[in-house]
Amino acid sequence: MSEDATGSAANGADEGAALARAAHSDAILERLLALHPKRIDLSLERLDRLLARLGRPERALPPVIHVAGTNGKGSVCAYLRAGLEASGATVHVYSSPHLVRFHERIRLAGRLIDEPLLAALLEECEQANDGAPITFFEITTAAALLAFARTPADWLVLEVGLGGRLDATNVVSSPRLTAITPISRDHEQFLGPDIASIAAEKAGIIKPGAPCVVGPQSEDALREIERRASLSAAPLLRADVEWSARAENGRLLFENESGLLDLPTPRLPGRHQIDNAGVAVAAMNELGLSETAIAAGLAKAEWPARLQRLTTGPLLEIGIETAEFWVDGGHNAAAGDAISAFMGELEEREPATLYLICGMMEGKDAEAFLRPFAGLARQVLTVRIPDQPGAVSAEDLAASAVRVGLSAQAAGSLESAVRRVASDTELSWMDRPPRVLICGSLYLAGMVLRAAS
Repeated sequence: MSEDATGSAANGADEGAALARAAHSDAILERLLALHPKRIDLSLERLDRLLARLGRPERALPPVIHVAGTNGKGSVCAYLRAGLEASGATVHVYSSPHLVRFHERIRLAGRLIDEPLLAALLEECEQANDGAPITFFEITTAAALLAFARTPADWLVLEVGLGGRLDATNVVSSPRLTAITPISRDHEQFLGPDIASIAAEKAGIIKPGAPCVVGPQSEDALREIERRASLSAAPLLRADVEWSARAENGRLLFENESGLLDLPTPRLPGRHQIDNAGVAVAAMNELGLSETAIAAGLAKAEWPARLQRLTTGPLLEIGIETAEFWVDGGHNAAAGDAISAFMGELEEREPATLYLICGMMEGKDAEAFLRPFAGLARQVLTVRIPDQPGAVSAEDLAASAVRVGLSAQAAGSLESAVRRVASDTELSWMDRPPRVLICGSLYLAGMVLRAAS
């Protein structure tokens, strides 16, 4: 056998082994999904019981930065990770949901968790749980905490899954710092019917003595955060009170009582990223990072499916040579405002005809998300997200779009929706290139990114 043939055989064997290992963790994750009848059932009791059996890994973590909020918490975590790493620190990160593979949720000292370790930790948690009822997020959070406790690092950036007070990540009792990004309506069925109720849940991550950085908030939300901080004797660093951040002349200017930082604008696009970056800068400043490290954090942060421009993938090959494709996983009213504002700014700089391809999950306020695009988008093509039992039908989503003044049609698939855009541009819109935004759900965004990878 030739050397090339030997190498090919070895590579094939390695790829086969990798696929087998991935299938192993996927099989465990499927079993864990069956341990509780509900995907979401907010409580700390089940996880506390499991962590006790696992030897209390939550008490052996590196210093924790705990981040809650409605929109922007993932971006803030991305800035924090990039800034801390630029300072020379090693950083664990826990985030959710994943887009392509579950492994994205657990980053150990800068690298995504590898398959053998993930499978071993999941099996350890499954055995310790011994078939008791526990949600998928709770038991996988236990696995993440085991990984973080056993792998050395300088920091753990911990993103809340849902809410705060009863979220599985809130088993951490003594964070070094907490942060709360802007709060808006989302998950009302779990967190409460109004902003004050939702804010009270998210403020549950505030802990005695740990500083809390607070992004721009409504009066009702800020009142609840201040109430919780007062009860916990936690110092607050509030936007537009203890600090401020603004864009000016292509720079981000951050100001607090110590002075002014002249920083690069965030790498992540959109005006809303000024607020997110401000939260991250306030946190990094409180942690004592240098201006150089903070600037690097803003310039180097990466966070997929947040106003991400697609450059590869099958959707780009369907026949619209001049089209731009963007993807964003935002799915609530605040996300709709932020994304539509960015698309409006893009339209002013680079005129194009905007089409939305939208899929959403049940329980989301589709009308609130889509309303800001009225008058901006030529058409909404709706799809039902494949393989998601809780996905809204394309027909119902199209009806929601029509109710807020948008032209909308149901499409059978992403590919079908793109073909309809191609047909429309060929018929009547050759003078302006099409701009296609795929939006409404992180599940849909993940499907697109998987196909493009």
